[in-house]
Amino acid sequence: MSIHLHKAIESLKTRILELSGVVEDSVSKCLQAVETRDIPLAQEVIDGDNRIDLLEVEVEEECLKILALHQPVATDLRFIVAVLKINNDLERIGDLAVNVASRARKLAALSQPAQVHIDFQGVETRVREMLRKSLEALVNLDEGLAKWVWTADREIDEINRSVHKQVIQALREYPEDVERLIMLLSVSRNLERIGDHTTNIAEDIIYMVRGEIVRHSKVD
Repeated sequence: MSIHLHKAIESLKTRILELSGVVEDSVSKCLQAVETRDIPLAQEVIDGDNRIDLLEVEVEEECLKILALHQPVATDLRFIVAVLKINNDLERIGDLAVNVASRARKLAALSQPAQVHIDFQGVETRVREMLRKSLEALVNLDEGLAKWVWTADREIDEINRSVHKQVIQALREYPEDVERLIMLLSVSRNLERIGDHTTNIAEDIIYMVRGEIVRHSKVD
């Protein structure tokens, strides 16, 4: 690897890790906003989406610049390709965090007291853990940690199905609370999507390390 290519890749690593940190913070705040019905915190997530979008564009432009100027091969090329895909997933996670924050803001604005409690703690905890570990796997290029994230997505799907059943049952018992319950269902679906994109990141880290596409495979 040439000195110039090495410096360009190190700069790219810094950029993608910066984006990762901002996205992780956004997800953490949107979940807290749902839990506490904190309107200012939800608005902070929504307002912060522009920064995520700008960082995503910068990372993509840097990847394309490296490809054009340095024509990387083998491991370096694999890294650039993986970063391009991870970059897109991080931006989408940021968008989903905004969706959750928007629901949190609307939930907080409802005047009618909640008729039933829907337990999101399991999915929130798992999503936080998956995202944190996927970013740790990215920093350390840890294939084992990436595999853990990959398999954890199944649990997110199961928890989301449980939340869905809770909401359907609550709608039957408390039809007057339909607005709140539909928004809670939307929160759950957005969290599930965050889990899906986090899984994509884990798959791309495995590709980065091993050079193998595992999207349609089983974890070995």
